[in-house]
Amino acid sequence: MDPVPSGGDVVDGQPVDAVDMIAALTAAQLVFSDGATQSFTPDGRTTYVDRGTPSAGEWSVTGDGAFSSFWPPTYRAAYTVRWIVEDGARVGVSFTDTRSGVRYDGRYR
Repeated sequence: MDPVPSGGDVVDGQPVDAVDMIAALTAAQLVFSDGATQSFTPDGRTTYVDRGTPSAGEWSVTGDGAFSSFWPPTYRAAYTVRWIVEDGARVGVSFTDTRSGVRYDGRYR
């Protein structure tokens, strides 16, 4: 499975370029190891579903390629987004919190 149009080869752990971020995030729903899911839309909206309970947020990419998210009313976070690649195919993306260093791996459904 390689749902993201390839503009060249990428390797596991390589940062997602700012120009590829929309395609990487909207290619498919992401599934996390705990079963939670997250969907992104090109217009900057996101829905995270944990144990059947959805929450709505917003996302954006700054000019330098940093990914930021906002969950009303006040939660904001910034992440480094990297490709998850297996056997040469892009199978998801990981989000690493720029403050805490905690990493979340999302695999394309």
